[in-house]
Amino acid sequence: MLTTAIFIPIAAAAVFALLPRRLRSPADAGSEADDPWASRLRLIASVVGVVPLILLLGAWARFDGGGGFELVESTEWIPTLGVGYRVGVDGLSLPLALMAALVFAVAIAYPVDVRGRAGPYYALMLFLEGVSVGLFLSLDLFLFFVFWDLSLVGIYFLIGVWGHGDARRSALKFFVYTFAGSLALLLAILGLYLATEPRTFDMAEIIRQQPLPAGGVYATLVFFGFFIGFAVKTPIVPFHTWLPPAHVDAPGPASAVLAGVLLKMGTYGFVRVLMSMQPETFARFAFPIGVVAVVSIVYGALVAMAQTNLKRLIAYTSVNHMGYVMLGLAAAGASLAGQEGAQALALTGATVEMIAHGLITGALFLISGSILTRGGTYEMDAYGGLAARAPALTGITVVAAFASLGMPGLAGFVAEFQIFAGALAVYPWLAGIGLLGIVITAALFLRMLQQVFLGPLPERWSTWPDLGWVERVTLGALVVLIIGIGVAPALLLDAIDTFAGPFVGR
Repeated sequence: MLTTAIFIPIAAAAVFALLPRRLRSPADAGSEADDPWASRLRLIASVVGVVPLILLLGAWARFDGGGGFELVESTEWIPTLGVGYRVGVDGLSLPLALMAALVFAVAIAYPVDVRGRAGPYYALMLFLEGVSVGLFLSLDLFLFFVFWDLSLVGIYFLIGVWGHGDARRSALKFFVYTFAGSLALLLAILGLYLATEPRTFDMAEIIRQQPLPAGGVYATLVFFGFFIGFAVKTPIVPFHTWLPPAHVDAPGPASAVLAGVLLKMGTYGFVRVLMSMQPETFARFAFPIGVVAVVSIVYGALVAMAQTNLKRLIAYTSVNHMGYVMLGLAAAGASLAGQEGAQALALTGATVEMIAHGLITGALFLISGSILTRGGTYEMDAYGGLAARAPALTGITVVAAFASLGMPGLAGFVAEFQIFAGALAVYPWLAGIGLLGIVITAALFLRMLQQVFLGPLPERWSTWPDLGWVERVTLGALVVLIIGIGVAPALLLDAIDTFAGPFVGR
């Protein structure tokens, strides 16, 4: 089941990439209405893109949360190196894989200008879906790294070929930054592998062995190799500078999967690899990591507040929200006896924040793509009064914005409340400073709603079209989950707690 969820979209991507040229859209095709192949390929890709989501929902139905990895599928791959094909789920990876599959299903179905190259575009989206789901399900470090690096290739071409503005420069900057992080990650993986006995990349076995206890230069170097690799991908300050241009110049659906899914690979790596395989070393550096997290929270919010470009504003709120996640992880990984309940709360909150941010920011980036398509600019000063012309666009944006600023009853509140409740017990001063980020985030999103949707409607937007039915259905699916997690979070929290509780020794 898990293997099928990974390789169905990858196999479909190969088919899309190899489509005969006569079945591809003409190079001079204009809108999708002028390009019948684009709409047909989008429909087929959308159907394929939903398959991993259905399979992972089936995995959720079979998941009993008894501890350890479940639904494991494995076979030998390179026996002489201890490399195997191993996939499985636990209370951490299953919700994240499901979120990734949902964001991709929505992003693939979302209308976008494919510029006469529908086949390659949907091939890359499906390929990226397969490797992203594969990364969250991997139980082998070598396989984890393979999926990690392949994800860079997919998003690089999506930005460089289908982006706008200075897209090629942004794609190059993204690739160079994240590939450099990948090299640090590879060195750390090799360092950890060489410390195992017998040599293995099996994640479950490495977690059991704990081959690198705290102390010593070797363990510290391996720790920082992992830290740099994951910090670049997350991203946290000061490793974030690739993020704003990549988002601003990427097409809306690519931005949605970049922020909604790919950033979570970094935070997931912090938990699955660094905190699980080097917990003592992580505890030594937990407080500095918490400081960096708070800097990311406040810096991301302040810089977002200064933006006039809608997409750049949303990009910087991602830096801010990933800071929340890192603060929760720092609190969860600290070495403090008697705080297991608070640490489990912080870890559960950080995991929920990964999922909530994926849904919320995915929706916001898709919305920004729809606004660009209709208005031709991301500059918020160019808009105003759109609530009078586009009630569906306004309503969905309001829900996503209020969820992002942490309004009770929505997914963001569930995550942030648990993070700060846990962090206040472990690092009260850091959590107190971090709360400033929530206040600034609330102000910047309210300012954005005022500038774009309230006030008088400029004459040139008097015929502004509201969201189409495909946009309403896809964004509606995200909004339903954002509200569902906020109103009834128990199902999600119970699944995550099967991992978080035992992880902190509660």
